[in-house]
Amino acid sequence: MPSTPSVRRLDRHYIAMQVGFWAVFAAACIYQSYLLTERGFSDAQSGLLISIRCLSGILCQPLLGGFADRHPQIPLRRIVALSLGLSLAAALVFLLVPLGFGGTALVLVVMGGLELSSYPLMDSMAIQFINAGMPIRYSLGRGIGSMAYALCCAALGWQVGRLGVESTLVTHAALLALEILLVATFPPFQGAAEGARREGAPHSALWLLRRDPAFALMLLAILLGLTGCLPLSNFLLQVVTSRGGTEGDLGLVLFVMGAFELPTAFFFRRLYRRLGGGRLLLLSLFFCLAKAAALFVSGSLTGVLLAQPLQMLGYGLFTPTSVYYVNDSVPPEDQVKGQALMMVASNGLGGVLGSFFAGQTLERGGPNGMLLFCVLSCAAGVLVGAASLRLARRT
Repeated sequence: MPSTPSVRRLDRHYIAMQVGFWAVFAAACIYQSYLLTERGFSDAQSGLLISIRCLSGILCQPLLGGFADRHPQIPLRRIVALSLGLSLAAALVFLLVPLGFGGTALVLVVMGGLELSSYPLMDSMAIQFINAGMPIRYSLGRGIGSMAYALCCAALGWQVGRLGVESTLVTHAALLALEILLVATFPPFQGAAEGARREGAPHSALWLLRRDPAFALMLLAILLGLTGCLPLSNFLLQVVTSRGGTEGDLGLVLFVMGAFELPTAFFFRRLYRRLGGGRLLLLSLFFCLAKAAALFVSGSLTGVLLAQPLQMLGYGLFTPTSVYYVNDSVPPEDQVKGQALMMVASNGLGGVLGSFFAGQTLERGGPNGMLLFCVLSCAAGVLVGAASLRLARRT
């Protein structure tokens, strides 16, 4: 039996994996709407293609998470590395082969499904060690990952201004190859948490939702909130240019946004112990609403920049809270599936609906019409989240 790795090694390696994933995510996503319009697609078509990319994650994540729960003898790192390897193959096709709408949609299905599905499994790789008593600093890794996202956004803004938006595809492929190497070399888990996955047979996603109605209602709140929140990043270019900025300014705005996610890492555990997962999720949805409203009333690039610190208690707080919330709410044998359900409700289905409706409202009502939709969707998420907390207190 291999020796147990040190906490320091696990911390450093997991932080490197977070850095790699969020750099990949930035390269794939922040200029995707601009890339698609440069390839001749309309705003509505771009929104539909981005929705398709997110929809593939909805279909793939429960399948991949269920497979991991049913086959605990297969290391999670192997499943994740293979998924990312297939995504890299699709990324190279997207880079090298001219594609129409159908071909682009097919490539995005593969890339989106496998890249988005890899993240909850990466979370589970850390949670295995945390549940076994090894204090991996997950929130710190997530915060440093956000800083990597911010730095990558700034670098990509410079890159697009000098080399064109197509060059982001080369950066994405190179970063994805590096992330595959990091995942494949992560220390394998051997211990009590793996045994806990074998204590009982894993349940279906429907069983998990029926078992805890408050959990199911919170997932609905997250779906509504993220439907309004994610377009604030995916279609931020249109907001920036409507407020007097340029394509290059998008990198600066995203750098500020990502940088303000880092401080969350230093006070997250204290907040979680004091307020608990449900209240923190509701708080994060409220700040997503506040950011959407701030962007709606902004009248200049300065106003857009001043709205970005709200990210700290919005999406920046949501990501680590959602992982710990699922870990506290779902039986051990269903942990991977539970993380996948959370990702489906947030970045998956929330990304699909957000991108689709944002694309439609952007084409019909411009950036302000899109931002009004985001405000209303986030507000609905806050209301449903409050209802979930009331239901949890009663039950």
